[in-house]
Amino acid sequence: MSLNPALTPRPTTIVFAPRLAARLGVELFLVSETFQETGSFKFRAAANVAAKVPHPVLIAASSGNFGQALARAATLAGKRAIIVMPDRSARVKVDAVRENGGEVVFVDTATETRASKVAEVAAAHPEAYLGSAYDDDLVIAGNASLGRELATLARDGLSFDAVVVPVGGGGLSSGVVNGLRECARSAEVWGAEPLFSNDAARSLREGRLVRSETEGDTIADGARTLALGERNWAILRAGLAGIVEVGEREIRTAVRLLSELANLKAEPTGALPLGALLTTPERFREKRVACVVSGGNVDPALYLELLRGPA
Repeated sequence: MSLNPALTPRPTTIVFAPRLAARLGVELFLVSETFQETGSFKFRAAANVAAKVPHPVLIAASSGNFGQALARAATLAGKRAIIVMPDRSARVKVDAVRENGGEVVFVDTATETRASKVAEVAAAHPEAYLGSAYDDDLVIAGNASLGRELATLARDGLSFDAVVVPVGGGGLSSGVVNGLRECARSAEVWGAEPLFSNDAARSLREGRLVRSETEGDTIADGARTLALGERNWAILRAGLAGIVEVGEREIRTAVRLLSELANLKAEPTGALPLGALLTTPERFREKRVACVVSGGNVDPALYLELLRGPA
């Protein structure tokens, strides 16, 4: 990916959680990106962008994870990053963007779209590369490295019947699909999307790219997107076996179970794949399933609330 070793993503971490697997009735493997640089899979994409483009400034919209990953990658590459973030972004993610060297510009998504704010910032910086957290060929290619890692595991004897991936804008899921395809691996790839932000699931049902008018009110902030990216949709419309729509209760339960039964800290978006297994257990029962835990960057106060469970 890069001649700069600092921009090389860490290998993913595979966690076998037998108590959680027994609870769900599947042979479960957690593919944890929480130990990746900046705490999520987003560094894979950000590092590829920072390494491949010649521009001195990188601009992107992000609810947090891509922002801090791009900020870190830009710093490592000797570049500047400007991140447009919703004004209700988790404080831990805003702080992380800044601590990794990025500049933050807030947008009130109730009155203005992220795209319009990004366009405003980009107009002030003609020397910048304007990237997308998902609808970008370099982003998809960076995330494909995870699919290739899963394919390598299959060659070494750890093959999966299904890989379940969170879906927001589609950057991770399309990358995983492409990475598995490159290595000629045939595991089904399932998306896991919040029920209250289900534009991707509606797109698959209707056979066309559906766009929501407003961001969904879901605790899974990394999946509060209005629509899949055009590039991502082109891959996912045929590359996904389907999308499971996950309710808020199942997302919360999944975060708690990952902590209690797998000793793994996950943010709500990262817990979506486990939430998918809780939502439709019959679909995955007695199969060997890889759940991609995409990140672990969650506000401490929220995380404690989720661990306590329902009152």
